[in-house]
Amino acid sequence: MNTLSYYLSCFQKLRRDRKNGGAPHKPILLISIIQAIQTGVITSNKIFISPDLVALFKSNWNNLVVTNHHCLFTLPFYHMNSEPFWELIPNTGCELWVKAKSSMRSFGNLRTAIKYAQIDEELFSILKDKESAGIVTLFLLDSYFKLSKDKYEDSNYVDNIQTQILSDSPYTYQDRIKKIRAELDDSAFMEEIYVRSNIFKKEIPKIYNYTCCISGLRIDSVLNASLLDACHIIPFSESYNDTINNGFALCPNLHRAFDRGLISIGDNYEVIISSSFVESLNTTYGIKQFEGKRITLPKNPDYLPSIESFKFHRNKFGF
Repeated sequence: MNTLSYYLSCFQKLRRDRKNGGAPHKPILLISIIQAIQTGVITSNKIFISPDLVALFKSNWNNLVVTNHHCLFTLPFYHMNSEPFWELIPNTGCELWVKAKSSMRSFGNLRTAIKYAQIDEELFSILKDKESAGIVTLFLLDSYFKLSKDKYEDSNYVDNIQTQILSDSPYTYQDRIKKIRAELDDSAFMEEIYVRSNIFKKEIPKIYNYTCCISGLRIDSVLNASLLDACHIIPFSESYNDTINNGFALCPNLHRAFDRGLISIGDNYEVIISSSFVESLNTTYGIKQFEGKRITLPKNPDYLPSIESFKFHRNKFGF
């Protein structure tokens, strides 16, 4: 038996709950991993939990699953460990925790305990090859999603969230999140917010031209690393608001200064410095040099940060 045939055999015999037509979670995760490998989101046989992978999982679920199952990324990522090609690598000190199945039903626990999952090197090579990946994808679609396979890759899940973040009013978006919260259990809700938060973090730097709106710092990085932060004006935990008007782009040190109330923004978008801290006057990297400076704003007036949100921030920290 050649290597491809072996893995197709493994995929045909996935260990799944057989109720309600058979749980679709593992096939959806495998299809999503293939997409992630083909698009460069995954670059080795180490499968990290990332917002992009969770978004692919939810997107494929929305397109392909027609049975009455709950969309949960956590369960297949953990339970795939029962398959011969998948191994969970725990974070240091979490080895026994990972073995306790009941504790791994939470998305938060999964992310805390699992460093990454590792698939066979041979399988990664197969899924990296475009032709072989196509064969495996078609096999999974034919085996598990015959009734819906024509909708594969016809997803607007991420596009819809992006539109909501860019276009919704705060009240509309808050209502969406409250409705989602009421419909989902804790783990599924955490997965949803994980994806939405990542889209917010991508959109804010983009509309600020990847430039800190206070310092003017702009660094084009060829690495997959963030050198600019998307800063919520009112924290999401307090506002349920990921809309573009509740955010602005800051470099990490100024982001932390804003979150801790060392700086704020006035009604004319000028920087206000708190009088509650002392700073050396001889440093090039000080914060007080920006006092009174008007922040750089997005060119699109629809994306301006909310004056009301900045007022909330000033009141919170006693400016």
